[in-house]
Amino acid sequence: MNFLSRVIVNACAIWVAAWILPGVTITGNRVVEEQAGTIPAMIISYLVIGLIFGLANAFIKPILSFVSAPITCLTLGLFSIVINAIMLALTSWLSGFTPFEFTIDSFFFSAIFAAIIVSIVSALLGWLVPERSADHDRG
Repeated sequence: MNFLSRVIVNACAIWVAAWILPGVTITGNRVVEEQAGTIPAMIISYLVIGLIFGLANAFIKPILSFVSAPITCLTLGLFSIVINAIMLALTSWLSGFTPFEFTIDSFFFSAIFAAIIVSIVSALLGWLVPERSADHDRG
């Protein structure tokens, strides 16, 4: 899956988490909302947050997963949920530097359940988005 489709999948997964959980919210930019309208502004907000989440997963998560590999093995992989929650919390912190703000109320309720929801929705949407094969790209 290319990076753009991964950003769209992340945006959809974060939208589902924000829709289900009351402690997860995204606040859009008022200037974008005035220029484009409410719905396009929210779509842009979710895409920007999906981009930040994708970049955090691409650069920070492999390092964090490598460092926490022993505890992940001891918990039979359940610690990966905590790692995903940390990635969401990092995304929330990084979004504070942008006009589009992603907030998580509490780590132990909102972030953990949001990580579970984002993982499930990303897996489901990942199955729907076709993989690009190397043979198809050559031909």
